[in-house]
Amino acid sequence: MMNLNKKSKREIAPESELTETESSDTAADECDCQHPDEDTSDVSETETEADICAALQEELVSERDKYLRLAAEYDNFRKRSAKELQAVYGDARADTVTRLLPVYDNLERALKMTCADEAFYKGVEMTMTGLMEIFENLGVTPIQALGETFDPNRHDALMAIENPELGEKIVAEEFQKGFLLGDRVLRFSTVVVAN
Repeated sequence: MMNLNKKSKREIAPESELTETESSDTAADECDCQHPDEDTSDVSETETEADICAALQEELVSERDKYLRLAAEYDNFRKRSAKELQAVYGDARADTVTRLLPVYDNLERALKMTCADEAFYKGVEMTMTGLMEIFENLGVTPIQALGETFDPNRHDALMAIENPELGEKIVAEEFQKGFLLGDRVLRFSTVVVAN
């Protein structure tokens, strides 16, 4: 029996040794198999993460560019709208004042006439003063013409006369007063030019 026990121990021992050897080889193979796979997966995961990161960076740059373009477009729109609004306001103001100029002309003619009723004359004078204050508040100024050098950008020559007392191209007489709104001519002064 002893022999049998010894034999079975011998048989068992090599099997256990074999099993240990096989198990170490199998473990080494598994370790070798897993290690390259893990390295490959780590590399591929790293590459995938790098690709995702690069794609996100590109998308971020693209979205930032879109945002900046949109902001610039909005800023241009806002400036253009403000400029158009100012132009419309200026045009409306100029149109309104131009429609009031005949009233100015009538008041000016009325003030040149003699009037027996002092209160009536004073009322016309006050109306003219009020109208001129409104013009001044709107930025409307009369064009100075009498005694000035003729300027075709501000004066409209109705006729020319010879006058040795005045210099060449000097405005001798003003038939109708002209007005400016800022630098814009609302109405040219109608004048007589000397020499």
